Amino acid sequence: MMVIAVNNAPPRLRGRLAVWLLEIRAGVYVGRYSSRVRGRIWEQVKAGIDGGDAVICWAAPTDQGFDFDTVGTNRRMPQDFDGMKLVSFAAPLESSPLRSESP
Repeated sequence: MMVIAVNNAPPRLRGRLAVWLLEIRAGVYVGRYSSRVRGRIWEQVKAGIDGGDAVICWAAPTDQGFDFDTVGTNRRMPQDFDGMKLVSFAAPLESSPLRSESP
């Protein structure tokens, strides 16, 4: 079983993913393929994500029972912690266009 979630993906990539996987929610695709096919699908995502970001998760023989990979810029980034993958959060941008500084 594998799951791919995309944000800000171009329509051509979303269409390509929909050919191979079932889109169960907007931008969330699931399917069950061999590791070879999974790798080829992920290569297509990496090549076509443009300015968006994506994450893939699949069942794996690890202590966690799964593994995952990411592409693109996102606040959530994987970190290895003694052989276990965890997720760290990057600090939000300080200057927001919706915020106004008061004197």
